[in-house]
Amino acid sequence: MEIIQTEDAFKALIDDIKTNTKDYRDPLAFGIARVDFGQLNVEKSLQATYPLINWDENFGSAALFVRALEEQGINVDFTQSEVVCNINIAFLKSCLNSFTPYSDEAYGDAHKNIQVVSALYAQMISTGSIEGEFKVTFIFDDAPLQSVEATYLKLYAISQAKVPLRDINLNGAFGALPNVAWSAGQPIELEYLREYEIELKLANEYPHIDFVDKFPRFLQHIIPQDNTRILDTSKVRFGAQLAGGTTVMPGASYINFNAGTTGPVMVEGRISSSAIVGAGSDVGGGASILGVLSGTDGNPISIGKNTLLGANSTCGIPLGDGCIIDAGLAILEGTKVGIYPEELKKDNGYKHKCKYVR
Repeated sequence: MEIIQTEDAFKALIDDIKTNTKDYRDPLAFGIARVDFGQLNVEKSLQATYPLINWDENFGSAALFVRALEEQGINVDFTQSEVVCNINIAFLKSCLNSFTPYSDEAYGDAHKNIQVVSALYAQMISTGSIEGEFKVTFIFDDAPLQSVEATYLKLYAISQAKVPLRDINLNGAFGALPNVAWSAGQPIELEYLREYEIELKLANEYPHIDFVDKFPRFLQHIIPQDNTRILDTSKVRFGAQLAGGTTVMPGASYINFNAGTTGPVMVEGRISSSAIVGAGSDVGGGASILGVLSGTDGNPISIGKNTLLGANSTCGIPLGDGCIIDAGLAILEGTKVGIYPEELKKDNGYKHKCKYVR
């Protein structure tokens, strides 16, 4: 693309792209990612790191990316739910030419895509990064996931609170993500370790393996809010969402992907996938909130505000505000709850004394 000199010319270019590109439609989400590839299968994506994701926003930048790809002979198929394309230095140069009217402005939320393109262009000039190491991903429909790149983009959207928990389609994520060994934040193919185990160990180059999983840890990709504390990196999986003020203690705590908190919460127990905990609540030591695959009959659990789950308790039902499950109790969908007759005569709100019958 030629150098664009004015904002009016920039807007005219965007209109031209949207009008004259066959089947053009704005993406639901898009972003540029650095991709880590396999050690044996060098075309296999293992991880995608996005410095910035766009979710239902910044459509002008998306249009420019589409045109810059076309100039490199890559046509985006808008009929697909997700599209992943390699980018190169020519792609970046073309984008920078179009962003010229905004290049001298401070980097605000509307112009962070310029910062990404500019920083990557400078990096490629200085290091000569190979083509294919960086990719641009478009998601056009909230459909089941097919690629590592699109899966990571959606997980970023959840962890950065671009979308509410349980609000987007994550079907296919486990199939799209490979199971890998993680060492210092980098993924390593298990097949590579098996193939070269003898050589690596004899050379004292066998890596320190932190864990083996399809998902990285939350802190490998997300910068939490200042008033959020995570005392053990292994306790929060990437794709979790933590509201400001949340504290995740070490020990029996854990927060799975597509689960988390909506306000300040003390977490000393387990918040399974799809479970949501409201502000001011306390998940006591060893307490467990069941996920949709662990005893809730597919019913996702939401815990209200200012609710206490006592130590080693189990919650398998949704709860409202101000509830208490005492330590060691298990409340599941089949649990019968009885109220003493004399308490039924009172109107004490949450002060009712209950007995739990297993």
